[in-house]
Amino acid sequence: MSDGPFSPPPVALSGDEAHIWFVRQDSICDSNSIDRYAAILSDDERKQWRRFRFEKHRHAYLVAHALVRTSLSRYCDVDPMVWQFARNRYGRPDISFPAEWRPLRFNLSHTTGMVAVIVAWGREVGVDVEWNDRPNLGASIANRYFSPREVRDLQALPKDIQQRAFFNYWTLKEAYIKARGMRLSIPLDQFSFRLRSAEPISISFAPELVDDPATWYFERHAPSKCHTLSLAVRRLADASPRVIIRETVP
Repeated sequence: MSDGPFSPPPVALSGDEAHIWFVRQDSICDSNSIDRYAAILSDDERKQWRRFRFEKHRHAYLVAHALVRTSLSRYCDVDPMVWQFARNRYGRPDISFPAEWRPLRFNLSHTTGMVAVIVAWGREVGVDVEWNDRPNLGASIANRYFSPREVRDLQALPKDIQQRAFFNYWTLKEAYIKARGMRLSIPLDQFSFRLRSAEPISISFAPELVDDPATWYFERHAPSKCHTLSLAVRRLADASPRVIIRETVP
């Protein structure tokens, strides 16, 4: 590990695990942390950070990218500022340098008040976290983007829990398309989640998606009373990963 200010104890990450690191943005407000985070950004990231007009957007961007860099450096002897990333044609970043650490896969999500990153070895991963304290949001989006079965299942729920249930579906769908690295090029109504309290989360696909439900593992969590977090992990050798979730400060 680096001997600099970002030198947390090394963390073991086995091939059958996926790790989630999340941070509450309002827990970071001191100028020393802000300066250290800015120092580990790439030149392009620093330029993008400075382009944001509003302070809350600058802060969210800075914390998110500091979280990615410091989280990756928990697993190997690489200074956070050394990481370089390349985006695929859909915009998903992956490690490009150091080349020997390219099998370390990650995905980032941020929303009002919270940032989360998922890390795993050699498998597709996606995470989505949403601030769910937004009234009157679910129905219009669900009717437009969800599968017919998801819309029916959502509408069958009691009115007082439909809003929270909407974010369960929405974060799962976002986590899946982010894990595939294709974002909204995958139509959201061509795959469908089935959520039952006593059963594992299951997914089904329209034939044109050419994907196998048995190769995916999903979880959803509530890291705070007003946030919903979901993750998608590609199974290896038909085995479900062990997910470990930690709150941190980069």
